[in-house]
Amino acid sequence: MFLVFLRHGSITALIVGVVVVVLAFLSGAIAPMPLFIILGALMFYLSEYGMHRFAFHAPPVPWPWLRKMQHRLHYDHHVEPNRLDLLFLPLWFLAPNLAVATGIFALIFGAEASASALFGMMLAILHYEWVHYVAHIPYQPRTRFGRWIKQYHLRHHFISERHWFGVSNPTLDTVFGTFRGPDATEKSATVRKLY
Repeated sequence: MFLVFLRHGSITALIVGVVVVVLAFLSGAIAPMPLFIILGALMFYLSEYGMHRFAFHAPPVPWPWLRKMQHRLHYDHHVEPNRLDLLFLPLWFLAPNLAVATGIFALIFGAEASASALFGMMLAILHYEWVHYVAHIPYQPRTRFGRWIKQYHLRHHFISERHWFGVSNPTLDTVFGTFRGPDATEKSATVRKLY
């Protein structure tokens, strides 16, 4: 199970990135800044919810190349939620987004702060990818919370695509009113075929 998770290209790249930053911290080349590690992680969790709700569930765009991207990033994942090749964020999407976010941190707070923020973002993305992976494979988590978060995400795929956008963290669903109890929503006819 864990080896399949590690085999995905973006996961390998994230782990390599985390190791490089840890080595930079340990060597003293960059001083870790805990506040920015936390801010980086929080920034990812905010973007996880925002991208999922407002970009990945956006109506199809008129340009074929961008529509193809929409399908690869999310529409096709709803059609076939258990296909692992559609599950993970592709590196061609992940790398530029991390670069832009890290660049913004660097411009505002400096290079050391941006390295810490990048570290926090990469750890949060690895957490997101692991929770998402476990939700979509035939595995029953051992903890009560693990089983709950798996069911939480699967409701988004099998009950209604209009709720439960927080894949690894339900906090923003609560804040923005997209949280529902398991029986509080009727099954959507478009949950598997978004557009």
